[in-house]
Amino acid sequence: QLVQSGGGSVQPGGSLRLSCTTSRATFSVNRMEWYRQTPGNKRELVASITSEGIITYADFVKGRFTISRDNVAKTVYLQLGSLKPEDTGVYYCRNWNAGDWGQGTQVTVSS
Repeated sequence: QLVQSGGGSVQPGGSLRLSCTTSRATFSVNRMEWYRQTPGNKRELVASITSEGIITYADFVKGRFTISRDNVAKTVYLQLGSLKPEDTGVYYCRNWNAGDWGQGTQVTVSS
């Protein structure tokens, strides 16, 4: 139900944008989240955005990443900036209300 796009390889300090699109009619009233799993670690919450547009970020991405949503396009975005090698991992989107997960997309930050 969630299809991700974006990601790839970038040098430290670079930027990427991830997208996550759903076909669910309820998207506009759903809380959407981005998670990541870095090598050797558990999956962790990166950012979330409610249907009212209330946003929260994990401390390790504050000021660097931006979550946003387009309810017409039924898409949630994660803009990754000032990327660091430790941001390398697989990023997943999640529809909190429906319990759906995206397929994951690899982000690699390396010089």
